[in-house]
Amino acid sequence: MSGPRFAMALLGWLLMLPALAQEARPNNDDMMERPPVAAPREGYWADVLAHDPVMIRQGETWYAFVTGPGVTVYSSKDMATWQAEPQVFAEIPAWASTIVPGFNGHIWAPDISHHDGTYYLYYSISSGGRNTSAIGVATNRTLDRSDPAFEWVDHGIVLRSVPHRDMWNAIDAQLVEDDDGTPWLAFGSFWGGLKLVQLREDRLRPAEPQQWHTLAKRARSILVDDAEPEPGAIEAPFVFRRDGWYYLFVSFDHCCRGAKSDYRIMVGRSRTLTGPYLDRDGQRMDRGGATEVLRGTARWPGPGHNSAYTFDGRDYLVFHAYDVEDGGLPKLKVLPMTWDGDGWPVVDPSPLR
Repeated sequence: MSGPRFAMALLGWLLMLPALAQEARPNNDDMMERPPVAAPREGYWADVLAHDPVMIRQGETWYAFVTGPGVTVYSSKDMATWQAEPQVFAEIPAWASTIVPGFNGHIWAPDISHHDGTYYLYYSISSGGRNTSAIGVATNRTLDRSDPAFEWVDHGIVLRSVPHRDMWNAIDAQLVEDDDGTPWLAFGSFWGGLKLVQLREDRLRPAEPQQWHTLAKRARSILVDDAEPEPGAIEAPFVFRRDGWYYLFVSFDHCCRGAKSDYRIMVGRSRTLTGPYLDRDGQRMDRGGATEVLRGTARWPGPGHNSAYTFDGRDYLVFHAYDVEDGGLPKLKVLPMTWDGDGWPVVDPSPLR
């Protein structure tokens, strides 16, 4: 090869090196088998590893609970930078291994709420791709670890799903109150869709006689084995109340594949908690309908498993998205949420570009 041609070829290879290096980085697309765990670090950080985030405020402090070993917890004074707090469970709940033998302690999809002086934390014990799952609940009188009353008390299983018995999956719980203050639990993932069940007044078990409703689902062939999750990729219900409406946020498609994740946030609404929930075009969510709120970008694919809150008169959408520039790791995102003239949520996607 002549000198000029060799120089041009060498330059071409040099220009390709950044792209090759990016392709060679781990994608973390096997999160179900090898979930990422945040490395210990001191102080407050804006770049926070988080999956399935929920939030609550006690006094002047916000707390975020996310999927992780023993349930990962962060605190913040401004919803922008966060510091690590002790995990909820120092030891895996004893009953978890009876649900998932060999359970690795990576507890999924927490939900945090407050009622009558008590904080309720619902959480999921499961394994990927199976509805061998259960939702548990723990309580605490405070979220401030410096308070002498701080102690998480586990109350065990609220709901359990079993393959070939149940066409629903007992994960991704959210505590919701109806207009009368009656507690309900929204939950579900894939299979027959997202469910709603009334709870007892103590919020620890289903009320009797049990009342169940289907909130949303996607098409699924009767030819698919009952133990298989696909098709019908829908999960993570979160109900947000505003102006006489119940807004049902859900996640379509797939999480947990790093930069290959195609999660997107969808919504419908109803005047009653039990539904039916309709999308912007009037299609029922329990028949496959839903209106898109937010989808991924090349920089931040897979936004999903959202929660929604009002703090100081402003509404926020809280979710995770996958960081392409950091190996596809899931990161915490908090974006303002506004409403259009027809009362539908609007989230500016520009921070994800």
